[in-house]
Amino acid sequence: MHKLPVAVLGGTGYAGAELCGLVARHPAMELAFASARQPGELRPTGARRAVPVVALDDAPLDRAELVFSALPHGVSATWVARARRAGARVVDLSSDLRPGNPPVAALDGATRVPYGLTELARDDVRGADVVANPGCYPTAILLALAPLLRRDLVAPGATIAVAAASGVTGAGASPRRELLFAEVAEDFRAYGVGNDHRHVAELQAMLARHGSDADLVFTPHLLPVARGILATLTVPLREPVADLPGLWRADYDGEAFVEIAAAPPSLREVVGRNVVRIFAAPAANARRPIAIVLAAIDNLLKGAAGQAVQNANVMLGLAEQSGLPL
Repeated sequence: MHKLPVAVLGGTGYAGAELCGLVARHPAMELAFASARQPGELRPTGARRAVPVVALDDAPLDRAELVFSALPHGVSATWVARARRAGARVVDLSSDLRPGNPPVAALDGATRVPYGLTELARDDVRGADVVANPGCYPTAILLALAPLLRRDLVAPGATIAVAAASGVTGAGASPRRELLFAEVAEDFRAYGVGNDHRHVAELQAMLARHGSDADLVFTPHLLPVARGILATLTVPLREPVADLPGLWRADYDGEAFVEIAAAPPSLREVVGRNVVRIFAAPAANARRPIAIVLAAIDNLLKGAAGQAVQNANVMLGLAEQSGLPL
């Protein structure tokens, strides 16, 4: 069976390494090479053989039909453009091409770049040459919000409050004192306080695309675990909803990677899986109708590498579940 040659740029970061493993085990893909600061070889988890690791400037982009770019924000778009000129299709995991970010001059203005929240954007992703993979926090938050946004159920002028906690792999692999084990263990703290986290622009842009005038106040927290995100959303509603969880069951019926839970989800239920697990309930003891929605994902799978492969499967016309852990 002919396998599609695939490259991973930034293959030794957390998301990049996860991608290398997924591609190496994918039944229709073959990892041709990865790029990293230190050239050498890489043997992804579960792979039968080692693959070459090259310096980014030496990346033979013409050897890949599909490129995943897990390069840093602000760097990735240039390499997306180079990969396209070499004839490859690209899934970009950085924020460079996502809604709410400045337009990127390096990319041809005629290139259509859908926002690859796969369950909400299949028709846009299918056949695209470049896809912008959503951020990890926005993936959990927007999949949790979508059934309310689609029905215009968010109260006009509302403020949606989101408190979300992530494992330390969400901060990347670069050494930083505040991410050392001794600094993180047995602690729990907020960061990016003040609603200025880089994902806020992405989230606000997607609210606007759905026609909502709601404000969104996002406060991320750092969990003393390796991976996983748990987001809690407090959403003022236009009117009471008799069967609130039924909205999510209806919208995500048949979705392999979305689970509607009967109880609040935990990280143990999603880590190692390319799924989002969602729970919704009306708030009691409130004067106005409010929905409390929780969403849990693995930040490196459904929040990054897994969703990137899911998008690639749709782009290429492969089975959407192919190569992904359920």
